[in-house]
Amino acid sequence: MENKIRAKLEQLRGMLQADGGDLEVVEVTGTNVKLKLRGACGGCPHAVTTIKQGIERILREDVDSRINVERVF
Repeated sequence: MENKIRAKLEQLRGMLQADGGDLEVVEVTGTNVKLKLRGACGGCPHAVTTIKQGIERILREDVDSRINVERVF
């Protein structure tokens, strides 16, 4: 499952990079994913929305419905 999660996150990086941001995968443990947002996304007031309603939602739809994404600093 980790490989599927990482592959999907790599695809999603393009969307963030188009807005001047990026993401770093800190850790994947089972269905728990820890991400660090970089660039414009790191200081964006909508970062929580990006994590939960964007990245987490897509991972749940495309990989596993139990995935939980957490932002780390």
